[in-house]
Amino acid sequence: MADITFFVEEPDGQRTPIEVPTDMGLSLMEVLKGSDYPILATCGGMALCATCHIELLEGHANDPTDAELDMLDTLFNTTEQSRLSCQIRISELSHGAVLRLRGETN
Repeated sequence: MADITFFVEEPDGQRTPIEVPTDMGLSLMEVLKGSDYPILATCGGMALCATCHIELLEGHANDPTDAELDMLDTLFNTTEQSRLSCQIRISELSHGAVLRLRGETN
């Protein structure tokens, strides 16, 4: 079992580490929700609501799907690094990645 550590950049700029195994098939959205971050995930991870919107500030993940890009196109607050956390598998997230929550409230 391999673990990776990624970081969530908090509103104050502090970076909180999260260590998680890569072999459980979890999405980034599931890990963030399980870590008590305010991810609504209204659609349950189907790339239909964008309430799990993040910015991938450092590192990389799998390429976005067409469905993810279509949903991101509906948002007004996206950046070049915008992603939906429901569409990123932990096994495809780079060790040391840094992200910032965007969602509905950010």
